[in-house]
Amino acid sequence: MIYLNNGHILRIGIDWSLLTNRIESTLRMLDTPEVVQPLKPYLRFRNPANRIIAMPSFVGGDTEISGIKWIASFPGNVALGKPRAHSTIVLNDPADGVPIAILVGGVLSELRTAAVSAVMLRHYFALERRRSYKVGIIGWGPIGRRHMKMLLALYGDRLDGVRLFDLKGIDSSSLDSRMQAMTRIASDWQEVYRNSDIVFTCTSSATRFIDELPPPGSLLMNISLREYLPESLHALKTIVVDNWQEVCRENTDIELLHTQTGLTEADTVTLRDVVYGGALKGVAASEPIFFSPMGMAAFDMTLAAYYWREAERLGIGVRLEG
Repeated sequence: MIYLNNGHILRIGIDWSLLTNRIESTLRMLDTPEVVQPLKPYLRFRNPANRIIAMPSFVGGDTEISGIKWIASFPGNVALGKPRAHSTIVLNDPADGVPIAILVGGVLSELRTAAVSAVMLRHYFALERRRSYKVGIIGWGPIGRRHMKMLLALYGDRLDGVRLFDLKGIDSSSLDSRMQAMTRIASDWQEVYRNSDIVFTCTSSATRFIDELPPPGSLLMNISLREYLPESLHALKTIVVDNWQEVCRENTDIELLHTQTGLTEADTVTLRDVVYGGALKGVAASEPIFFSPMGMAAFDMTLAAYYWREAERLGIGVRLEG
């Protein structure tokens, strides 16, 4: 098999349009035999705040791969100067089950998360609610930074400034020259939230803190899943999820809306509905949209398979012998 680390992935390169298109192709196959992904099991032991999640999936079509992502999330790592999450992906040939690749999942997880967001943004921008959009990012860790890079690469011409906030502060040296030209570092999350048309929450906060109603017509990209108090979301009419069974559990904002306000699967639409069913086209321009993706194994396998094939083609990676 071949081994790929983060450096190998970055050497192959990041084509955001290609990655976004591959996510959309996998979305088309959802709810068919060409995508199989069991509900993720969560392994917990000793400290209940920690978890290791198994994410198996098969994806057919042009991707034609099976595999599993094994991702550990230990929130206490942050205080120790370690990354909160660590993940590994193993790919198997779906024809005979032979392991063909093992990949460090750090950069790949960032790319998958941001590419799924890019799909949602593509169809939100198609609504043409505004000529340009003010963007806010709350949380300036690896996921927040990766989203910023995706935004600039794909939609830089649609942006009318970016506000950033992180509870630990943001060093302006972490912004490249293009970022600095359009970015304001905010003093609190409220400044970001109240002055943005599109809000990304990308924190590792242990407690929910957003207690205000969404700005009219805004898009709330709830990447970190556990930021909003239920009273701030109870009036929402348009809620988009990737998969209801996955996201309505594990103390997510969606689960709280379900248990405290009676939200049901029928009250939501899926990202597949948005891309292939035009689910956003009838939404009033003044109505906020809430996007809360739990993260699907099929998307991880799709991008991992792409990078595995590119590594084989380019001769990148380390060959492992059995």
